[in-house]
This record gives sequence, structure tokens and C-alpha cells, in this order.
Amino acid sequence: MVRLNRRLLPIKAHFFFFMAAMGPILPQLVVIGKQIGVPPDVMGYIMAVLPILYVLAKPLVGFLVDYFTSLRKIIFMSLILIMTLAYGGFYFLPGNSHFIPLEEGSAHWNVTLLTDIHECSPMIYSSKAFCQTVHEADCSQGENLYAAMIVASEARLNLSENMLHGNNSYHICLTSSSQPSSADVNASCELQHVDSCIYGAGKFWLFVFLLFFGTIGFNVINSISDACCFDLLGEAEQDKYGAQRVWGTLGFGATALLAGIMVNWWTSDAVKSLTPALIIMCVFSLLDLFSVSKLKLPKLGGSESIWSDVWQLVRQPPIVVFLLFATMAGIIDSFIIYFMFWHLEQVAQDTGYMDQIKLIEGLVVAAECLAEVPFFFYSGKIIKKLGYVHCMSMCFFFYAVRLSLVAWIPNPWYLVGVELFFQGITYALCYTCIVAYASAVAPPGTSATVQGLMAGIDDGLGFSIGSLIGGLILKSVGGRESFKYFAIVALCTCVAHIVVRPSSRKRQFLPKQGYQQPAEQDIKYTPPLPDQEMQDLR
Repeated sequence: MVRLNRRLLPIKAHFFFFMAAMGPILPQLVVIGKQIGVPPDVMGYIMAVLPILYVLAKPLVGFLVDYFTSLRKIIFMSLILIMTLAYGGFYFLPGNSHFIPLEEGSAHWNVTLLTDIHECSPMIYSSKAFCQTVHEADCSQGENLYAAMIVASEARLNLSENMLHGNNSYHICLTSSSQPSSADVNASCELQHVDSCIYGAGKFWLFVFLLFFGTIGFNVINSISDACCFDLLGEAEQDKYGAQRVWGTLGFGATALLAGIMVNWWTSDAVKSLTPALIIMCVFSLLDLFSVSKLKLPKLGGSESIWSDVWQLVRQPPIVVFLLFATMAGIIDSFIIYFMFWHLEQVAQDTGYMDQIKLIEGLVVAAECLAEVPFFFYSGKIIKKLGYVHCMSMCFFFYAVRLSLVAWIPNPWYLVGVELFFQGITYALCYTCIVAYASAVAPPGTSATVQGLMAGIDDGLGFSIGSLIGGLILKSVGGRESFKYFAIVALCTCVAHIVVRPSSRKRQFLPKQGYQQPAEQDIKYTPPLPDQEMQDLR
């Protein structure tokens, strides 16, 4: 019969309600940006700057939690409230009502010029509907290149419709001195948003503001949650972390699927309203605040010099190597998290599944969460059996397989199966490996600081690099090729990890009693181990 540990019920409830609140909103962050007209490269820049702030915020807040141990719960609840208010603010974002939609931020058009085209009229620039009806375009006719503007008929400026694209006619005018050839010829134009309409729009900066506060809050809460969980478990039960964290996966998957169904039902348009998702998020955030209020965190012995103890830890060469590979894990994860749904919507548009896309996205997230359950639950036993190094190598290999399959999917429904089989052995096991190692090497009284540092490197620095490179590559070569390139990166990282990090399980052993320098860190000298520990090692 399964015994219920009442002492751990509040932390289980926190993981469940916290991740249930995030299930409807986290996978949609980039899609929300896309819906208000943010192109993929700009989204990449935003997501590249954002994780840099994690690197600063996570250790800093972790330090405050370690220093003001009596205020841990208050700090915790305040962060949850700030995060909820920020993400809830997405409700007030105005939609993108451009009459010439550019799904990926740009579009290549083959057009026919019906008459000679001339310099743009000043009344186009002064139009109140400028940002809803105008796009910039770089056009070419053979060797003749020129910059132009393409104006939708909805501008209602009595402009001649002198350009034909498909069955639609538009007004085209010049913004450069170069003159095109005469009328009745074909031209090729690359359309993009007018920069001033992106960066000068209030909705863009409101989106960035809310995204920054909400996502920084989420990531800081995540690392503090891990630190509090390990503090509650104590040194004797560190391998039970996954059994607590798995409740977060269950909550995330359940509400992601629920939100996908509700959003699909709520609106029948191609652009879906996220109102049901925001309502679900707010309800579960309130339940999370209640569960955190019931947490009974143990009294911990503080460190006399937190920063000094942490510095002595991170200057060890094997820890530096570990941090480098944690950064690589973050680079790969960030590309999947931020751009997989962007790629999925590209595939849906090409294959005619846009009317089902939110349902498919909800099922993808549900499949991911289902895949995470066994790996979170048994992660302690897997790490104990294989060791940290072999687990990380295995994760990088399966990341390469997963990315290759994401690049291959012929229609959006295939992604549900891919994520069902590979999310657990990649993200869930890799994440647990990183946070468990951070807990094992942390000096007494520095758990939140070390967790914040490790997480800051993984989903801070790593996410920043991955978002920036991912956004640029996605815009340059498209979704399929981008995922192929990242699959190659993951495979190369796997090989490098096998070569660089020690393969002996004895050099991965982490003592359980008191704080000692982990044996994996001490290359020159390994202290003698008690008989019982040697038996455990074998």
C-alpha cells in the first residue's frame, strides 16, 4: 500500500498548481507575438535579451532567499503574484489588424505591374491607417532593384491599383530614386513590416514589458521552487525530487490540453482569442498562492559568506565544464520551446490544418507532459544507476533524434507522436540532472543561490544564445532547415560531452553527509570514503 507523506503534500500541490497556471500560456508566448505582427527575427532578439536578465535575476533573488530565510515564503508568494499580473496583461493587447497579413514577418510575392509607378504620395505617410495598410518592399525586375511601398485598397486614399498579386490588386509606389521598367511586366518583391510600425507601436512595447516581467517571474519561481523542494527533502531523500516535480508536469499537461480545447471552441477564426487560457491561468495561480501559504519550510543553517562559498564552487574546472554543457542544453531547449510552435504553424499553413492548430498545440503539450511523467518519477533511480555524465550524454543524443523528427513532420499531427516519445528522455531527464547536480554540490546555506546560478546559465545564457541564433536562422532558411541544423548541433554536443567529461562513475560520486567537494571536482585527490559509501558506489 502506498504511504502518503503529508509533509510533502504542499510542495506537490505547489508544483501542480504553479505549472497548471503556466500550461495555457507558456507555449503561446511566441505565437502571441506573431499575432500582433512581431516578425521572427525581432522575436529572436527579444528572447535573446530576456534570458540575460535571468542570469542576473535568478542568483540575486536566490541570494535574497538564502539571506532572509524567514521571508522565503513572502518573497515566493510575491513573485507568483507579479508573474500572474504580468501574463494576465496580455488580455489588453490589441490584435494585429493589418489588411496584408505577413504570417512569418515577411513574404515573397511575384507581381504584375499594371501601369508605370511613381514616387509615394505624402498622404500615404500621413494616413491614420498607415500601419494597418502599408508594407515596405524590395522589388526587382532583372538587374533593376528598387525600394517601394505596397498599399492595401482598404487605405481608402483614392490611389490607383497598379499592381496585381494573384487575384488581388494593390497600389505600389517608389521610396527610392531607381525607376522600374515599363508597365505590364512581372516583378519580384520581398515584403516586410514597416519598422516604425513595429517599434513605434504601443502594443509592441506593452507586449515586451509584460513578457519580460512575466517570464522573469516564472523562471525565478522555478529555481526557488527547486531549492525549496530539495530543502524539504533533506540530504537523505534527494533522489525523490522527480517524484515531487512530476506533479508540475501533470498540471501543465492537463491545463495546456484544456486551454487548447477551450480556445478552439471559444473562437472559430484563424486568429484565436486567448481569453480562456488567461482565465485558466489566473484560477490556478490563486490556488498556487494558497498552497504556498501552507508550505512549512525547514529552518536552514545559513552560510557566513554566501558569495564566497559559491565562488569557491564555480571556479572548480569540472564545474565550469558542467556549466558549459548546461548552456548547450539551454540553447537547444530554447529553440524548441520558442520556435517549435512557430514551425508547427508554418507546417499547418502549408498543409491546410490552420483551423485545428490550437487543438493540435494543446495535444502536443499534453503529449509532452505525459512523456515527462515516468522520467521525472524515476529520474532519481536513473541518475543513481547511470550517473550524471552518462545521463547528460544520453539526453543530448535523443535531442538530436527529436530535432530531426520535428524537421521531418509532413503535417502538424505527427508532432504529437514525436513529443510523446522524446520529451521525457530529453527535457525531463536533462532538467532533473542539472538541478540535482546543483543541489548535490551546493555548500550549506546556499541552495537557492546555487540553483539560481545553475538555472541562470541553463535557461538564462543558453536561452539567450539559442533564441538569438534560432530567430535569425528561422527567418533565413525556414523551420525545417533550422531544426535540421540544431539536430546536428545536438549530435556534436553529445560527442563532445562523451569525450570531455569523465566516464568513470566513481568520479561522479557526490557524498551525502555534510558538504565536501564532490569527487568529480577533485581531479588530483579523492578523499577516502567510508565503507558504506563505497558499497553504495559499487
